[in-house]
Amino acid sequence: MPRIELSSGPIDYQDTGGEGPVLVLAHGLPMNETQWRKVLPLLGGYRCVLPTLPLGGHRQPMNPDADLSQRGVALLLGEFIEGLGLDRVTLVLNDWGGGQFLVSEGQDRRIARLVLVACEAFDNFPPGPAKAMAQVCRIPGGVWLLTRLMRVPAFRHSRSGYGGMSLSGVPDEIMDDWFAPATRSRAIRRDFAKFATGAPGRRTLLAWSDRLRDFDRPVLVVWATEDRLMPSEHGPRLAELYPQGQLVEIADSSTLIPEDQPERLARVLTDFLTQTGAEPVPRVSCARDGRRM
Repeated sequence: MPRIELSSGPIDYQDTGGEGPVLVLAHGLPMNETQWRKVLPLLGGYRCVLPTLPLGGHRQPMNPDADLSQRGVALLLGEFIEGLGLDRVTLVLNDWGGGQFLVSEGQDRRIARLVLVACEAFDNFPPGPAKAMAQVCRIPGGVWLLTRLMRVPAFRHSRSGYGGMSLSGVPDEIMDDWFAPATRSRAIRRDFAKFATGAPGRRTLLAWSDRLRDFDRPVLVVWATEDRLMPSEHGPRLAELYPQGQLVEIADSSTLIPEDQPERLARVLTDFLTQTGAEPVPRVSCARDGRRM
């Protein structure tokens, strides 16, 4: 997997390559690029770049002094996009919504459009059920305890925790992979705790959110009708906040729409991209041996 060294440390990423419009797909806590594994094959004609951000599922620890607050990780995401020389990016967020703060920080010049898929917004950082987890992460050894509890099926699949993020259920081998780095590395547990406890207060979050109305490019808001973490009213509210916002609701899904409804999500996403000037680039066929280039 490629890696780029940034000011706060190394970031691994997946890059499908190609000449198509660039999509940067971010993930949640403590997930990684596999959050998009069902959707990625449905996005032919696009260059999809998936950074593994330091949200606890990253495989290499960050520098000890790295700022892994919500604002810090948002700025790191912007540095990642700039470091790879990506431009006219469609930034796609699911679960973690902090990438929106690139707008409030005035660092959105490389972002052509936003796609907000059932993600944190307004003062919902962290989401309601995750607030208890954030408190646990404030306690010395709290992240270590959390990784041990995640081995217990009843805890892992609880509908009030990670089990409530997907109606279809995240496979155990995928969730094992998400929690493996923090299970084995004290430094990554340190990073996990930094991010999990790094949200500012309600007043600051709402002030940052108010600045989002300055984003004058297309925004697609995709909300799940059976989400346990993201309030149902936040979808319409986000679509109204952004001057060019539009809302699509997807049924039979919780927060992880890429897990529950990947085909529907890919269809909605590609329709939006095409309508806003980011049409997929077909791969060129090689007539000599029948391969597609």
